[in-house]
Amino acid sequence: MTIQQKLFVVVDPNDEQHIALERAIITAALHEVKPYIYVFVAVDGDAVDTRASNDNLFRDQSWFDETIKKPLASAGLEYLIEVSWSSEWQKSIMQSSKRFGSDLIYLPVHAKVNYSRFTFTESKWELLKGAPCPVVLIRPAAKEQRKVILAAVNFQAKRDIQKELNKLILEQARHFAEVYGADLHVVNGYLDSMSYPDRGRLVRDTGLATDRIHVKNGYTSDVVADVADDIGADLVVIGTLGQNGMTTTRRGNTAERLIAALDDDVMVINHE
Repeated sequence: MTIQQKLFVVVDPNDEQHIALERAIITAALHEVKPYIYVFVAVDGDAVDTRASNDNLFRDQSWFDETIKKPLASAGLEYLIEVSWSSEWQKSIMQSSKRFGSDLIYLPVHAKVNYSRFTFTESKWELLKGAPCPVVLIRPAAKEQRKVILAAVNFQAKRDIQKELNKLILEQARHFAEVYGADLHVVNGYLDSMSYPDRGRLVRDTGLATDRIHVKNGYTSDVVADVADDIGADLVVIGTLGQNGMTTTRRGNTAERLIAALDDDVMVINHE
């Protein structure tokens, strides 16, 4: 029997378009059993003008009815709405999503202002590093379907924690490929011949045909973005190391560059 999935969807009332909620409703139709939607309404103070002059911070009952309740009811989805007044945006999301027992957090990410620099607020990085479940960064330019999933791995990793992260990425990618009935691909970038991954182990550990495994030379962000574009990926699954993974001071530079290079939805798997 298929278990009902719990989706934790973040909605910022300051936004005009609620892309995470829209994507949750669209992808719910792909599930055999429709997921339960937990709508978390809160303002990201690091990214939003919180002064009283910002008219978007004033939302009445009709806004909740038309923007949140009506679309969910029309899609036949069970849902619960929670409103947070906490100034600790990322901590309130983590706390509520853990209490809800979330399987996924849908987090809206706005379009890039330009392609020379990608900005991601510190509070969002803290969320990625501490979330109790995978976080899906929802992009406005991403495709609506979920037919091709790309898992980005690092099979030349030497540290045990990095090897464990590879396993988590593959497990999650396989699971959601099954949920969505999607084709699964794996990509592994490398910089030189000394860091070329063991392709035989990639085949054994992934269980995929060779045409679904992409090993290419270049920086991880460039390689993953190129392969995602070539295969028409709808969702890219990546990993990052959390509080105990020795990457917090660097904010996860590879993950940051990778998110910046992609226009697709990105699922971030955190490993402590």
